[in-house]
Amino acid sequence: MKRFIMTFIKRGALFAAGGPVIVAIVYSFLLASGDVDMLSTQRVIREILTSTLLAFIAAGISAIHTVDKLQSQLACLIQGSVLFLDYFILYLVNGWLPFKWQSIILFTVIFAAVFAAIWVIALFSIKRKIKKMNRQLN
Repeated sequence: MKRFIMTFIKRGALFAAGGPVIVAIVYSFLLASGDVDMLSTQRVIREILTSTLLAFIAAGISAIHTVDKLQSQLACLIQGSVLFLDYFILYLVNGWLPFKWQSIILFTVIFAAVFAAIWVIALFSIKRKIKKMNRQLN
C-alpha cells in the first residue's frame, strides 16, 4: 500500500502542472466558439486549481496497476471509476459540463468509449510485444 501511495503522489505531482494547460485548452475552444469573452479572476483561480487537482488524480490513479494483489481487470475498473468521477465532478464544479441528463449521458458514453478504446489499444500493443518476445526466445 505504501508503494501505491508513493507512486500515486509521484505520478500525480509530475502531471499536476498540466492543470493550467487544461484550462487554457478549454478556454481556447470556448473563445473560438464565441461562448466566452471575459472571465472573473475568481473563476480563473478556481479552474486552475481544480484542473491541477484533476491532473494530479488522473495521473496518480494509474499507480493502481502497481498493486500486485489486484487483477488487471479490477485495477482497470478502479482506474476507470476514479477517472470518471474525477472528470465528472470537476467538470460540473467548473461549469464545463451542464447539469442536464442529456449532457451527463453523452459525457458518460464518450468517456466509456474513449477509455475502452485506449485500453483495447494498450492490450493489443502488450500482446504484440509479448508475441515478439516469445518469438525471440524460440
